[in-house]
Amino acid sequence: MPPELLVTALAALRDVALSVTFGALLVVAALVPPRHPAAARAAAIARYASVAWAIAASAMVLVQTAVITLIPFDDPAFGATLGQFVTEIDLGEAYLQMAIAAVVASVAAAFVRAPAHAAWAMVPIAWGIGWQAVTGHAAGATDHHLAVSSLFLHIGGAALWLGLVVVVAALGPVLGTAAADVARRMSKAAVWGAAAVIVSGVLNAALRMTGPSDLFTSTYGLILLAKLVLVAAAMALAAWHRRVTLPRLEATPARRLFARVMIVDAAALVAVTGLAAALASSAPPVPSVALEDPSPAFYLTGYALPPAASGATWFGLWRLEIISAFVLVVFAVVYVRWAMRLRTRGDQWPWHRTASWLAGIVIMLWITQSGPAIYGMVTFSGHMVQHMALVMLAPIPLTLAAPVTLALRALPPRTDGSRGPREWLRLTVESRWLRFWAHPIVAAVSFAGWLIVFYYSPLFEFALSNHAGHLWMVLHFTLVGYFFVNALVGLDPGPTRPRYPMRLVLLFATMAFHAFFGVSLASSDVLLAPEWFGLMGRDWGPDAITDQQYGGEIAWGIGELPVLALAIGVAVAWRASDARESRRKDRQAERDDDAELKAYNAMLERYREVDERS
Repeated sequence: MPPELLVTALAALRDVALSVTFGALLVVAALVPPRHPAAARAAAIARYASVAWAIAASAMVLVQTAVITLIPFDDPAFGATLGQFVTEIDLGEAYLQMAIAAVVASVAAAFVRAPAHAAWAMVPIAWGIGWQAVTGHAAGATDHHLAVSSLFLHIGGAALWLGLVVVVAALGPVLGTAAADVARRMSKAAVWGAAAVIVSGVLNAALRMTGPSDLFTSTYGLILLAKLVLVAAAMALAAWHRRVTLPRLEATPARRLFARVMIVDAAALVAVTGLAAALASSAPPVPSVALEDPSPAFYLTGYALPPAASGATWFGLWRLEIISAFVLVVFAVVYVRWAMRLRTRGDQWPWHRTASWLAGIVIMLWITQSGPAIYGMVTFSGHMVQHMALVMLAPIPLTLAAPVTLALRALPPRTDGSRGPREWLRLTVESRWLRFWAHPIVAAVSFAGWLIVFYYSPLFEFALSNHAGHLWMVLHFTLVGYFFVNALVGLDPGPTRPRYPMRLVLLFATMAFHAFFGVSLASSDVLLAPEWFGLMGRDWGPDAITDQQYGGEIAWGIGELPVLALAIGVAVAWRASDARESRRKDRQAERDDDAELKAYNAMLERYREVDERS
C-alpha cells in the first residue's frame, strides 16, 4: 500500500474509533440507565473502540515519521529518527500526544462501570482532539488560532454526531422499550454536534479556498463537495427520522424502520469521516505561505500588530475566536429557549433576567472577540482591561440572570434512572467540591488571591503564548467572578450565604486587596512576562514598563467601579430582605393576634416582678 494511502486509512480508522469511543461513553453517561443492558453493551463498545483508537494513533506516529522523514521502518536509523521526530518537531509531538491521549482513554474506558466513570473517561478525548486540530491543513492557515479552533470544533462536533449515531445503531437490539427515549435524547445531542460541524466546516473551507469555484476545479474541492453531499444526506435522514419514525417507535415495524435508518445514517457519517481523512491529506487551493518579513508581534501572537489603541478600535476592531463565540451563542439560544419553555407551560420567568443574561453574553462577546482580546495580547494594560472585565464586569449580569435556577426549573427530570442534563447539573451543584469553591470566604479568597497566583507565576505567560491557555484563562476567571458575585447577590443554589454585614466585609476586603495589587503594579519597575511584552516591537503607545504601570492603575481605578456596584447591590438586597422579613412578621401577627409580641411583653413583665421582689 502506498504510504499516502496508508496514512489516509489510518487517519480514517483513528477518527471513527475516536468518535465511537466518545459516543459510547456519552451513552453510558447520559442516555441510558446504569443498570440497563444497553449500558453494559455501550461500555464494552467504548473499551474496544478505545483500543482501536490507541492502535491507530500509535501507528500514525510510526507511519508519519516514515513518510515525512523518508526513512523506512527497516532502516537502522529509524529509531533515532523517530525519537527526534516526536521530541523536537512540533508535528511529531502532536502525533505523540494524540497517541498518549488514546492510550489513556483506553485505560480509563476499561474501568467504566457507572455514568461518573464515563464522564471522567471523556477528558483524554478532549485532549486528543485538541492535539489533532493542530495537525490539520487548516492549522497552517494565516489565522492560525482561528484555524486550529475551528478544526477543534469541527472534529469535536463530528465525533459527537458520528459517535452517537453509530453506537445507538449498534445498541438497537438491546434497547427494547427504551429505544424511543434513547433516540430522542440522541437526536437532541446530535443536533448540537451537527451545528458545530456546519459552522466550523464553512469557516475551514473559507480559510482554505479562494472561492466557490474551487469546489469544481481542485481535488480538495471535489472531495469537499462529496463530503457536503454526504453530510446533507445524513442531515436529511436525521430530519426525516425525527419527523416520521420517532413518534411511532412503540410499534415493532417502526422500530425496524428506525434501525434501518440508523444504519444508513451511520454508514453515511462513516463515509464522511473517510472523506475528511482524505481531505486532510489533500493540498488545499490556498497553500500555506510563510510571510517574507513577519513582525515581532506576528512571531509572538500569530497576528499583525493592531493599530494604536483608541476608543474606536477598542469597540470597532473584531477578531473571531470560534470556540468561545460558538459557546456563547449556544448559551444565549439555550437560555432564551428555557425561558420560553417556562412561559409556555404557564410559569413565570422575569423578563429582566433574560435581558441581564443577554447583556452578559454581549459583554463576553466583546471581551473575547474585540478590543480586550486583541489588545490584551500585545499590551499589559489591554490584558488588565480584559482580566477586570472577565472577573468583575461580565459575571454581574450573568449571575443576576440566575442561569442555574432557570435550568433546574426548565430542564425535564429523568424518570428511568439515567442522568440527563438536569441530573448532572444537580450533582454538580450539590457536590462537595463545588460547595467548597462556592463558599463565600473561599470565593472571596479566590477572587482576590488568583491575581497574585496568575500574574506572578508561569500561568500568565502560558495564557499569553498558548491558545488553550488563553481559553482556560477566560473560563477560569469568569467562573471565579461568578462564584464571588453569586455568594453576594446571586439567586442560584450552591453557596451558604452569610449575613449581609459579613457580605459587605468580604466585599470591601477584596476591594482593598485589588487596590493594593493595583498600587504595587503601578509602582513596580519589574516587567512581568518580559519575553512577551518586552519583545512585542510596538511602534505606538508607551514602553512596556510604563504600559504595565498603566495596567496597575486600571486594576486600582476601573476595577473598583464594579465592586462599588456590588456594594450597592448588597445594600439593596439587605434592605429588601429586611422589608420581606417585616412583612412576614406582620402577616404572622395578623394570623396569631400578635402572639410573639404578647409573649415578649409577658416575659418583660415577669422580669419586672422578679426585680421588684428582690
